[in-house]
Amino acid sequence: MGTGLAIALVFVGCCSNVVSLELLVRQFPGCGNIVTFAQFLFIALEGLIFESNFGRKKPAIPIRNYVIMVTMFFTVSVINNYALNFNIAMPLHMIFRSGSLIANMILGIVILKKRYSASKYLSIALVSAGIFICTIMSAKQVNVANEGSEEQNVYAFMRWLIGIGMLTFALLMSARMGIFQETLYKQYGKHSKEALFYNHFLPLPGFLLLSTDIYNHCVYFSQSTPTVVPVVGLNVPLMWLYLLINVITQYVCIRGVFILTTECASLTVTLVVTLRKFLSLIFSILYFQNPFTEWHWVGTGVVFLGTLLYTEVWSSMRAALRGPEVKEKKAD
Repeated sequence: MGTGLAIALVFVGCCSNVVSLELLVRQFPGCGNIVTFAQFLFIALEGLIFESNFGRKKPAIPIRNYVIMVTMFFTVSVINNYALNFNIAMPLHMIFRSGSLIANMILGIVILKKRYSASKYLSIALVSAGIFICTIMSAKQVNVANEGSEEQNVYAFMRWLIGIGMLTFALLMSARMGIFQETLYKQYGKHSKEALFYNHFLPLPGFLLLSTDIYNHCVYFSQSTPTVVPVVGLNVPLMWLYLLINVITQYVCIRGVFILTTECASLTVTLVVTLRKFLSLIFSILYFQNPFTEWHWVGTGVVFLGTLLYTEVWSSMRAALRGPEVKEKKAD
Protein backbone atom coordinates (compact mmCIF):
# COMPACT_ATOMS: atom_id res chain seq x y z
CA MET A 1 0.00 0.00 0.00
CA GLY A 2 1.55 3.33 -1.10
CA THR A 3 2.44 6.34 0.99
CA GLY A 4 -0.09 8.50 -0.88
CA LEU A 5 -2.95 6.18 0.01
CA ALA A 6 -1.80 6.03 3.66
CA ILE A 7 -1.78 9.85 3.86
CA ALA A 8 -5.26 9.92 2.28
CA LEU A 9 -6.52 7.42 4.90
CA VAL A 10 -5.13 9.59 7.72
CA PHE A 11 -6.72 12.80 6.43
CA VAL A 12 -10.07 11.28 5.44
CA GLY A 13 -10.36 8.93 8.42
CA CYS A 14 -9.12 11.23 11.20
CA CYS A 15 -10.86 14.38 9.98
CA SER A 16 -14.18 12.54 9.46
CA ASN A 17 -13.78 11.01 12.92
CA VAL A 18 -13.48 14.44 14.54
CA VAL A 19 -16.58 15.66 12.67
CA SER A 20 -18.68 12.65 13.70
CA LEU A 21 -17.49 12.99 17.32
CA GLU A 22 -18.53 16.63 17.42
CA LEU A 23 -21.94 15.75 15.98
CA LEU A 24 -22.39 13.24 18.82
CA VAL A 25 -21.04 15.49 21.56
CA ARG A 26 -23.16 18.46 20.53
CA GLN A 27 -26.30 16.38 21.06
CA PHE A 28 -25.10 14.41 24.11
CA PRO A 29 -22.02 15.99 25.77
CA GLY A 30 -21.61 13.04 28.14
CA CYS A 31 -21.54 10.31 25.47
CA GLY A 32 -17.76 9.78 25.68
CA ASN A 33 -18.03 6.36 27.32
CA ILE A 34 -20.29 4.79 24.70
CA VAL A 35 -18.12 6.24 21.91
CA THR A 36 -14.94 4.83 23.49
CA PHE A 37 -16.58 1.45 24.08
CA ALA A 38 -17.83 1.18 20.48
CA GLN A 39 -14.38 2.07 19.10
CA PHE A 40 -12.63 -0.46 21.34
CA LEU A 41 -15.14 -3.21 20.55
CA PHE A 42 -14.89 -2.77 16.77
CA ILE A 43 -11.05 -2.68 16.67
CA ALA A 44 -10.84 -5.60 19.14
CA LEU A 45 -13.15 -7.78 17.02
CA GLU A 46 -11.19 -6.96 13.85
CA GLY A 47 -7.91 -7.80 15.60
CA LEU A 48 -9.32 -11.00 17.10
CA ILE A 49 -10.13 -12.29 13.63
CA PHE A 50 -7.23 -11.02 11.51
CA GLU A 51 -4.36 -10.53 13.98
CA SER A 52 -4.87 -12.97 16.84
CA ASN A 53 -6.56 -15.69 14.73
CA PHE A 54 -9.16 -16.14 17.49
CA GLY A 55 -6.49 -16.40 20.18
CA ARG A 56 -4.46 -19.10 18.42
CA LYS A 57 -1.53 -16.81 17.61
CA LYS A 58 0.90 -16.38 20.51
CA PRO A 59 1.79 -12.72 21.20
CA ALA A 60 5.39 -11.65 20.61
CA ILE A 61 5.28 -9.37 23.67
CA PRO A 62 4.29 -11.02 27.02
CA ILE A 63 0.69 -10.39 28.07
CA ARG A 64 1.75 -8.97 31.46
CA ASN A 65 3.40 -6.05 29.64
CA TYR A 66 0.29 -5.47 27.58
CA VAL A 67 -1.79 -5.37 30.78
CA ILE A 68 0.31 -2.43 32.03
CA MET A 69 0.14 -0.67 28.65
CA VAL A 70 -3.59 -1.34 28.32
CA THR A 71 -4.33 0.10 31.76
CA MET A 72 -2.71 3.36 30.71
CA PHE A 73 -4.30 3.33 27.23
CA PHE A 74 -7.79 2.65 28.60
CA THR A 75 -7.44 5.43 31.17
CA VAL A 76 -6.25 7.95 28.58
CA SER A 77 -9.03 7.11 26.09
CA VAL A 78 -11.84 7.28 28.65
CA ILE A 79 -10.62 10.48 30.30
CA ASN A 80 -10.02 12.28 26.98
CA ASN A 81 -13.56 11.56 25.79
CA TYR A 82 -15.19 12.14 29.18
CA ALA A 83 -13.51 15.55 29.53
CA LEU A 84 -15.90 16.84 26.85
CA ASN A 85 -18.63 16.63 29.49
CA PHE A 86 -16.93 19.38 31.53
CA ASN A 87 -17.47 22.53 29.43
CA ILE A 88 -14.51 21.71 27.18
CA ALA A 89 -15.12 22.94 23.62
CA MET A 90 -13.95 20.69 20.79
CA PRO A 91 -11.38 23.19 19.42
CA LEU A 92 -9.75 23.53 22.86
CA HIS A 93 -9.84 19.74 23.19
CA MET A 94 -7.90 19.39 19.90
CA ILE A 95 -5.42 22.15 20.75
CA PHE A 96 -4.76 20.71 24.20
CA ARG A 97 -4.10 17.25 22.80
CA SER A 98 -1.60 18.82 20.40
CA GLY A 99 0.50 19.48 23.51
CA SER A 100 1.69 15.88 23.60
CA LEU A 101 5.18 17.15 22.65
CA ILE A 102 5.39 18.98 25.98
CA ALA A 103 4.46 15.90 27.99
CA ASN A 104 6.83 13.69 25.97
CA MET A 105 9.75 16.06 26.54
CA ILE A 106 9.08 16.50 30.26
CA LEU A 107 8.83 12.76 30.92
CA GLY A 108 11.74 12.08 28.57
CA ILE A 109 13.92 14.37 30.69
CA VAL A 110 12.64 13.01 34.03
CA ILE A 111 12.47 9.27 33.24
CA LEU A 112 14.88 8.66 30.36
CA LYS A 113 17.35 11.44 31.34
CA LYS A 114 17.25 12.76 27.77
CA ARG A 115 18.76 16.06 26.69
CA TYR A 116 17.48 18.14 23.79
CA SER A 117 18.81 20.86 21.48
CA ALA A 118 18.00 24.53 21.98
CA SER A 119 15.55 24.46 19.04
CA LYS A 120 13.60 21.65 20.74
CA TYR A 121 13.29 23.67 23.96
CA LEU A 122 12.19 26.71 21.93
CA SER A 123 9.54 24.67 20.11
CA ILE A 124 8.16 23.34 23.41
CA ALA A 125 8.06 26.86 24.81
CA LEU A 126 6.03 27.96 21.77
CA VAL A 127 3.60 25.04 22.10
CA SER A 128 3.18 25.75 25.84
CA ALA A 129 2.58 29.46 25.19
CA GLY A 130 0.02 28.71 22.48
CA ILE A 131 -1.94 26.29 24.66
CA PHE A 132 -1.79 28.75 27.55
CA ILE A 133 -3.24 31.56 25.38
CA CYS A 134 -6.08 29.33 24.09
CA THR A 135 -6.83 28.02 27.59
CA ILE A 136 -7.04 31.50 29.11
CA MET A 137 -9.33 32.73 26.33
CA SER A 138 -11.55 29.65 26.71
CA ALA A 139 -11.76 30.28 30.46
CA LYS A 140 -13.13 33.77 29.75
CA GLN A 141 -15.67 32.30 27.33
CA VAL A 142 -16.94 29.91 30.02
CA ASN A 143 -17.74 32.89 32.24
CA VAL A 144 -19.42 34.82 29.40
CA ALA A 145 -21.46 31.83 28.16
CA ASN A 146 -22.79 31.10 31.65
CA GLU A 147 -24.06 34.51 32.62
CA GLY A 148 -26.38 34.13 35.56
CA SER A 149 -25.96 34.07 39.30
CA GLU A 150 -22.46 34.17 40.75
CA GLU A 151 -22.97 30.67 42.10
CA GLN A 152 -23.80 29.32 38.62
CA ASN A 153 -20.74 31.02 37.14
CA VAL A 154 -18.46 29.53 39.79
CA TYR A 155 -19.97 26.07 39.24
CA ALA A 156 -19.47 26.29 35.45
CA PHE A 157 -15.89 27.50 35.87
CA MET A 158 -15.08 24.73 38.37
CA ARG A 159 -16.42 22.12 35.95
CA TRP A 160 -14.21 23.63 33.23
CA LEU A 161 -11.19 23.45 35.56
CA ILE A 162 -11.91 19.76 36.21
CA GLY A 163 -12.03 19.21 32.43
CA ILE A 164 -8.66 20.95 32.01
CA GLY A 165 -7.24 18.82 34.83
CA MET A 166 -8.51 15.66 33.12
CA LEU A 167 -6.94 16.64 29.78
CA THR A 168 -3.62 17.43 31.51
CA PHE A 169 -3.59 14.08 33.33
CA ALA A 170 -4.45 12.23 30.10
CA LEU A 171 -1.66 14.09 28.28
CA LEU A 172 0.97 13.03 30.83
CA MET A 173 -0.37 9.48 31.02
CA SER A 174 -0.27 9.19 27.22
CA ALA A 175 3.36 10.33 27.20
CA ARG A 176 4.22 7.80 29.90
CA MET A 177 2.55 5.08 27.85
CA GLY A 178 4.60 6.11 24.81
CA ILE A 179 7.83 5.75 26.79
CA PHE A 180 6.75 2.34 28.09
CA GLN A 181 5.81 1.23 24.56
CA GLU A 182 9.15 2.47 23.21
CA THR A 183 10.95 0.39 25.86
CA LEU A 184 8.96 -2.72 24.93
CA TYR A 185 9.67 -2.28 21.21
CA LYS A 186 13.41 -2.02 21.92
CA GLN A 187 13.28 -5.25 23.91
CA TYR A 188 10.90 -7.36 21.80
CA GLY A 189 10.85 -5.62 18.41
CA LYS A 190 8.08 -3.57 16.80
CA HIS A 191 4.68 -5.28 16.75
CA SER A 192 2.37 -2.32 16.18
CA LYS A 193 -0.61 -4.29 14.86
CA GLU A 194 -0.41 -6.75 17.75
CA ALA A 195 -0.22 -3.85 20.21
CA LEU A 196 -3.22 -2.22 18.54
CA PHE A 197 -5.26 -5.39 19.05
CA TYR A 198 -4.33 -6.01 22.70
CA ASN A 199 -4.68 -2.32 23.59
CA HIS A 200 -8.34 -2.54 22.51
CA PHE A 201 -9.18 -6.13 23.44
CA LEU A 202 -7.88 -6.41 27.01
CA PRO A 203 -9.66 -3.28 28.36
CA LEU A 204 -13.15 -4.47 27.30
CA PRO A 205 -14.04 -5.89 30.78
CA GLY A 206 -13.21 -2.46 32.24
CA PHE A 207 -16.25 -1.02 30.50
CA LEU A 208 -18.43 -2.98 32.95
CA LEU A 209 -17.62 -0.19 35.42
CA LEU A 210 -19.21 2.23 32.97
CA SER A 211 -22.08 -0.05 31.94
CA THR A 212 -24.85 2.10 33.48
CA ASP A 213 -23.72 5.21 31.63
CA ILE A 214 -23.27 3.27 28.38
CA TYR A 215 -26.75 1.71 28.70
CA ASN A 216 -28.35 5.11 29.39
CA HIS A 217 -26.79 6.55 26.26
CA CYS A 218 -27.90 3.52 24.26
CA VAL A 219 -31.45 4.47 25.26
CA TYR A 220 -30.85 8.14 24.40
CA PHE A 221 -29.39 7.22 21.02
CA SER A 222 -32.32 4.93 20.25
CA GLN A 223 -34.74 7.79 20.94
CA SER A 224 -33.01 10.15 18.49
CA THR A 225 -34.61 11.16 15.18
CA PRO A 226 -34.78 8.28 12.66
CA THR A 227 -32.98 8.79 9.36
CA VAL A 228 -32.68 6.74 6.17
CA VAL A 229 -29.23 5.21 5.58
CA PRO A 230 -28.14 5.84 1.97
CA VAL A 231 -27.80 2.78 -0.32
CA VAL A 232 -29.11 0.38 2.36
CA GLY A 233 -32.42 2.22 2.73
CA LEU A 234 -32.88 1.33 6.42
CA ASN A 235 -34.38 3.67 9.01
CA VAL A 236 -31.84 4.13 11.82
CA PRO A 237 -31.79 6.57 14.76
CA LEU A 238 -29.50 9.44 13.78
CA MET A 239 -27.17 9.11 16.80
CA TRP A 240 -26.51 5.43 16.04
CA LEU A 241 -25.62 6.38 12.47
CA TYR A 242 -23.19 9.04 13.73
CA LEU A 243 -21.69 6.47 16.12
CA LEU A 244 -21.23 3.94 13.32
CA ILE A 245 -19.50 6.57 11.19
CA ASN A 246 -17.30 7.51 14.16
CA VAL A 247 -16.24 3.90 14.79
CA ILE A 248 -15.43 3.19 11.13
CA THR A 249 -13.52 6.45 10.65
CA GLN A 250 -11.58 5.83 13.88
CA TYR A 251 -10.46 2.47 12.49
CA VAL A 252 -9.52 4.04 9.13
CA CYS A 253 -7.58 6.76 10.97
CA ILE A 254 -5.62 4.30 13.13
CA ARG A 255 -4.89 2.00 10.18
CA GLY A 256 -3.71 4.98 8.12
CA VAL A 257 -1.28 6.07 10.84
CA PHE A 258 -0.07 2.45 11.24
CA ILE A 259 0.63 2.11 7.50
CA LEU A 260 2.33 5.51 7.48
CA THR A 261 4.69 4.52 10.31
CA THR A 262 5.79 1.42 8.38
CA GLU A 263 6.41 3.25 5.08
CA CYS A 264 7.62 6.74 6.09
CA ALA A 265 10.14 8.39 8.37
CA SER A 266 8.87 9.54 11.77
CA LEU A 267 9.28 13.16 10.64
CA THR A 268 6.82 12.60 7.78
CA VAL A 269 4.34 10.88 10.12
CA THR A 270 4.52 13.75 12.63
CA LEU A 271 4.08 16.36 9.90
CA VAL A 272 1.07 14.57 8.37
CA VAL A 273 -0.62 14.11 11.76
CA THR A 274 0.06 17.77 12.68
CA LEU A 275 -1.41 19.04 9.41
CA ARG A 276 -4.41 16.74 9.90
CA LYS A 277 -5.05 18.21 13.36
CA PHE A 278 -4.84 21.73 11.98
CA LEU A 279 -7.30 20.91 9.18
CA SER A 280 -9.72 19.32 11.68
CA LEU A 281 -9.49 22.39 13.89
CA ILE A 282 -10.22 24.79 11.03
CA PHE A 283 -13.18 22.68 9.88
CA SER A 284 -14.58 22.48 13.42
CA ILE A 285 -14.41 26.25 13.81
CA LEU A 286 -15.91 27.10 10.41
CA TYR A 287 -18.53 24.34 10.00
CA PHE A 288 -19.76 24.11 13.61
CA GLN A 289 -19.25 27.84 14.22
CA ASN A 290 -17.39 27.24 17.47
CA PRO A 291 -16.48 30.48 19.24
CA PHE A 292 -12.92 31.37 18.27
CA THR A 293 -11.42 34.80 18.97
CA GLU A 294 -8.39 36.48 17.41
CA TRP A 295 -6.35 35.36 20.42
CA HIS A 296 -7.44 31.76 19.83
CA TRP A 297 -6.04 32.05 16.31
CA VAL A 298 -2.80 33.46 17.69
CA GLY A 299 -2.53 30.62 20.20
CA THR A 300 -3.32 28.00 17.55
CA GLY A 301 -0.73 29.44 15.17
CA VAL A 302 1.92 29.40 17.91
CA VAL A 303 1.10 25.76 18.80
CA PHE A 304 1.50 24.55 15.24
CA LEU A 305 4.58 26.70 14.64
CA GLY A 306 6.17 25.09 17.70
CA THR A 307 5.16 21.63 16.49
CA LEU A 308 6.69 22.16 13.06
CA LEU A 309 9.85 23.57 14.65
CA TYR A 310 10.08 20.45 16.84
CA THR A 311 9.90 18.15 13.80
CA GLU A 312 12.70 20.20 12.17
CA VAL A 313 10.62 20.30 9.00
CA TRP A 314 12.18 23.60 7.92
CA SER A 315 15.75 22.28 8.04
CA SER A 316 14.63 19.11 6.24
CA MET A 317 13.04 21.18 3.47
CA ARG A 318 16.18 23.31 3.13
CA ALA A 319 18.31 20.17 2.96
CA ALA A 320 16.05 18.75 0.25
CA LEU A 321 16.30 21.97 -1.76
CA ARG A 322 20.07 22.12 -1.35
CA GLY A 323 20.44 18.49 -2.44
CA PRO A 324 20.65 19.18 -6.20
CA GLU A 325 23.09 22.06 -5.64
CA VAL A 326 25.40 19.84 -3.58
CA LYS A 327 25.35 17.16 -6.27
CA GLU A 328 26.18 19.73 -8.98
CA LYS A 329 29.15 21.02 -6.99
CA LYS A 330 30.44 17.49 -6.46
CA ALA A 331 30.09 16.81 -10.20
CA ASP A 332 32.14 19.95 -10.96
